[in-house]
This record gives sequence, C-alpha cells and structure tokens, in this order.
Amino acid sequence: MKFEDFKLEKCADGLLPVIIQDTDTLKVLMLGYMNAEAFQKSVETGLVTFFSRSRQTLWTKGETSGNFLHIVEMYPDCDMDTLLIKAHPDGPTCHRGTTACFDTRENEGFLGTLEACIRDRHAKMPAEHYTTYLFNKGVNKIAQKVGEEAVEMVIEAVDGNKERFLYEAGDLVYHLLVLCEQMGFGIKDLEEELAVRHK
Repeated sequence: MKFEDFKLEKCADGLLPVIIQDTDTLKVLMLGYMNAEAFQKSVETGLVTFFSRSRQTLWTKGETSGNFLHIVEMYPDCDMDTLLIKAHPDGPTCHRGTTACFDTRENEGFLGTLEACIRDRHAKMPAEHYTTYLFNKGVNKIAQKVGEEAVEMVIEAVDGNKERFLYEAGDLVYHLLVLCEQMGFGIKDLEEELAVRHK
C-alpha cells in the first residue's frame, strides 16, 4: 500500500482521513489526517504519525505524552479515500486523559449491556430477580456460584460436549460479572488489568 494509491481529490486539503481503532478492544479511538510524509513515517516507524492541520507540521501521537499508538494493521476503505489503522495504545488516546476522543460506552456489545443490567439490579434491588437474590446473599454465595459454574464448565469441556460447555461458560461469565460488581469492579477494570499484563 502506497500513499499515492489513495484517491484524495474530494478529501479536505488533500489529506487522508485516518481512523484509529484499538486492535484488542475494537474501540474507535480517534480521527486524524495524514499527508504523504506522515504516512511514510508511520509505515517506517510503526508509530502513528499525523499531519497537524493547525500547526502545519508532522506530529507522532504520544511524542509529548508518551501515549504512542503502535500500528498493528492498516486497511484502506473501499473507495481508497480513508484509512483504518488498528493499533496498540500505550495509554489514553485523548488529550483529556480518556481512552478515546469519542465518548461512547466503554463496553460495547451485549456484555456491556449485561453489566449495566447487573449494576442496575444492584442499585435498585428489585424483588423476585435472581440477581437481587445473589446480592442479598452476599459475596460468599456469589463466589460459591462462580466456583460451581467453573467446575461445571470444565466438566463439559473434558467430556467434549460443546453445546453444554457454551451454556455453562455463559453461566460462569454472568456470575463472574455479578461477583465483580459485588467487589466494586467492572469489565473496564478487567480490560485494564489484562492490558497491563499484555505489555
């Protein structure tokens, strides 16, 4: 892939719009722009480098904050006028200190929805809900259920029963999220813990 392959006739100032996505979480982190020099430097160094429209100069993301974006993969769009870069961020991408420049939900997909439901149950404790029952019983009961579901999942895995394994894995994830809520943690905390280990 070369910069001259892109069709920039309709792009602002002839600059290439570049979308940055976290390669692990798939969260969209930011939008920036590249000229030919910024593109080439990004390819050569493996660090995302943009062209600053306000300062009219190159800038490597993280050169002052230390929060570099390490390039993993690059994909042009179907019209060859936008670039998607999947990257490993060293820290918060936004200058505000947030993960991304877009204020979307931290946890996308159904797991985030499930976590929000569990958190809501914990706050409101509606009667006749299983999640409420678990919170009323406390950490010992919830931890016991996590252990039970883990054992059941392992048994199904060893027996080679894929359908039952998936069912028990779902039970385990649900109870684990309940236990995390009880302990004051969420999916974001798990992601951050795993990201630190990954480095």
